[in-house]
Amino acid sequence: MSNSIKIDNKINSFNKTITVPGDKSLSIRWVLFSSMANGKSKAFNLLLSEDVLAAINAVKKLGIKVKLYKNYCTIIGNGPNGYKYKKNTIINSENSGTLGRLIMGILIDTPYKIKIIGDKSLSKRDFSRIAEPLHKFGAKIKLTKKGLPLTIHGSKNLIPITYYENKGSAQCKSSVIFAGLKTEGTTFIKAKISRNHTELLCKFLGLPIKVKKIKNHDIIEVRKAKKIKPLNYEIPSDISSAAFFIVLTALSSNSKLLIKKVNINPSRIGIITILKIMGINIKIKNKKNYKGELIADIYVVSSKKIKAINCPPKLNSCAIDEFLIIFLIAAKANGVSYFKNIGELNQKESPRLKWGSKILNEMGIKTITTDSSIKIYGNPNLEINKKIIIKNFLKDHRIFMTSVTAALAFGGSWEIHDKDSVRTSFPKFLNIVNNLTK
Repeated sequence: MSNSIKIDNKINSFNKTITVPGDKSLSIRWVLFSSMANGKSKAFNLLLSEDVLAAINAVKKLGIKVKLYKNYCTIIGNGPNGYKYKKNTIINSENSGTLGRLIMGILIDTPYKIKIIGDKSLSKRDFSRIAEPLHKFGAKIKLTKKGLPLTIHGSKNLIPITYYENKGSAQCKSSVIFAGLKTEGTTFIKAKISRNHTELLCKFLGLPIKVKKIKNHDIIEVRKAKKIKPLNYEIPSDISSAAFFIVLTALSSNSKLLIKKVNINPSRIGIITILKIMGINIKIKNKKNYKGELIADIYVVSSKKIKAINCPPKLNSCAIDEFLIIFLIAAKANGVSYFKNIGELNQKESPRLKWGSKILNEMGIKTITTDSSIKIYGNPNLEINKKIIIKNFLKDHRIFMTSVTAALAFGGSWEIHDKDSVRTSFPKFLNIVNNLTK
């Protein structure tokens, strides 16, 4: 059976209401927090992607009971210090940087060496950036060329640290928070603004954490958690998954789309802010607070005129996973769009900045790129009338979904490989695409 998809026609106009699956970041964090809780936690709308299933398999290897039912999942935790560590344990993070990095902080007290492995893409990513602060707590970590596989051997005598996170990495910050929750004394973190799901869940659970904002940094204090209460949770829909359909609607003619119950955490909605600056018609409806997170319905309408943008770098961290899809909007803008200080894109599942430029060039769009910036010369009249093949992209799910979106929005004859890559974050992506094309 072929693992590629062919698209030869632009999408017709549509007027639909859809729901996208649960947020991946929150799904993984729910698994990890619930595994450390005292008692049974239950989650509805848990994203059953490969990344989340890898997290479930990881906590199972640590002695945690997990049950998957038709509409929900339960986890029975044994408390913050309740893992049953065993010799020769191997945890496979698959493609998940979130799991690989966060679980390192949780394993800070393992009395035995634990090996963490991942797929080809994840193994090439930089784990030294989190190994360094965790080493200061007292853990012994051995890396392979700054990446995976790695081994971690914890300590009974953990020392609280002061940590400066200056790259805007929510994964590194969260890993240190988890380590701090297992360490006597106060761990201090000064972190460049990034996703704050971990902090919000800590606050909702009543854990010993304080967060204060100073300019473009968070000052965080974490103390040891003696107990964690169970977390019953309906996972909000993922803004990163919704983003593909927001952009597809904006680029399609005479189309309207309503996406229900999406997580609109301010640290995640850079795409909404950026697209509004570019003239995209987006409305946020039925906003409410749910267990610390903001959720709402997102309504988007086709856009006839798109403005170029000199993207403010302060929006980078809250749009980091959506830049590939934002570049498609810039491709049809009137003028030159400029995105800078986005070198972190190349630290993802693939060198995404390079791939974003490559896809645009294949489409006939001029770009100028450096290691950390891209200029995109938009063409408001862009129509594609040639064959484009997208392959060998390290099975990066977002490159696949961005390419499908481009094919449906701009036309041409596309052959896009590795469709199974969507299992990483959005297994039902093509199902929703098919629903829109009916």
